[in-house]
Amino acid sequence: MDTGLLIGLLNPTIALALGTVFLVLWFYQRHRPYLAVLAASYWLSAAGFLLQYFTLPIGMAPTKLLSNLCFTIAACGLAGAIVTRYERRVPFVAIGVLASGGLAAFCWFMFFQPDLTWRILVMNFAFGGLSLVVAAELRVVRDKGPTEMILFVLSLLSGLNFFVRTLVIVIAHGPYQSYDGFYASSYWTTALLSHALLSLLIALCLFCAAALDVMKALKAEAYTDPLSGLLNRRGFEERATLLLQHCATAKLPVALVLADLDHFKALNDLHGHAAGDRVIADFAAKLLSAAGTSGVAGRIGGEEFAVLLPLSDLGAARLFAEAIRTLYSAGSIDGLPHGTRVTASFGVAARTGEEGLEPLMRCADEALYKAKRNGRDSVQLSHERSETVLVVEPLKAAEHPAPSRR
Repeated sequence: MDTGLLIGLLNPTIALALGTVFLVLWFYQRHRPYLAVLAASYWLSAAGFLLQYFTLPIGMAPTKLLSNLCFTIAACGLAGAIVTRYERRVPFVAIGVLASGGLAAFCWFMFFQPDLTWRILVMNFAFGGLSLVVAAELRVVRDKGPTEMILFVLSLLSGLNFFVRTLVIVIAHGPYQSYDGFYASSYWTTALLSHALLSLLIALCLFCAAALDVMKALKAEAYTDPLSGLLNRRGFEERATLLLQHCATAKLPVALVLADLDHFKALNDLHGHAAGDRVIADFAAKLLSAAGTSGVAGRIGGEEFAVLLPLSDLGAARLFAEAIRTLYSAGSIDGLPHGTRVTASFGVAARTGEEGLEPLMRCADEALYKAKRNGRDSVQLSHERSETVLVVEPLKAAEHPAPSRR
């Protein structure tokens, strides 16, 4: 077989293999449609390369147009998929202008003023522009990790490849008058090899990104409570420990709020487990909304929740707990009979030194126990006077608390 043809078949073979791998990834991660777009883009790229070598019955000029149409759609899909993967807004206008402009210029120099050199220049410049558009979008996220930085650099290199390599070779070895001998030229050889290398490197980075997505999702499942959407006990303890270490280093105050839904077992027995699940989900949503992005919220037991609040002293944490308690006890929950009142009790503790999560949890739990024992639907504050003495100060939450049900 001709050596040139072997080199020519290298790119479609690589592209077909990469497209198949991305399709398999998409089958297992249907919630990430950018993987399917990547698969289609690599397959279209393979078709584009094959149509450069094999002319269809429709004629050479329409076949070349179809080949470049495949290349253009593949480049647009690849650019959009990469930008989408990093949760950036896809620049449809810029991509559309570059793609349509390149194809329009290609058609002009193919059908109206035939010139192979200009066809080479306009298509390469269009693809180079698309690469730089991707680089501009990745510039914002390039510091978030190694894959982001590598993809940013590869996008820049791809843009330089389309612009600089094309200009240098066309100036040095051009112009090209026809396709006779074109596929053995230095331009085509360097185009094939550079495309093969860059497409492989970009695909490897995207494979790594997809693998990281899977690992992140698995970690989220291991550390997240599925019913409430909050961290589970393991996730809360790990995240809270890191936050406590950060606050200790920065000398920042931090407080812990423990909450327990009142009479939850009785509610489950009376209205059913589905109603109990709705109660937990509703309370968790309010807790998460109030905690914001700085606090760490978790469901650490059946009906017990915890929130670690940085930059908060005992007074600020007390206001936080009171706001949640008031909002929750005054609201209604879908699925429960009208007039059903669900309340929660809270225990609040603040760090007095650099103690870890366990002693802080113990103090807040003592305060929570006091709140439950004193009638529920209240907030209790814990003051640690020494290593062995703990004084709990009650804060009555309601003038007529709900009667205790065992």
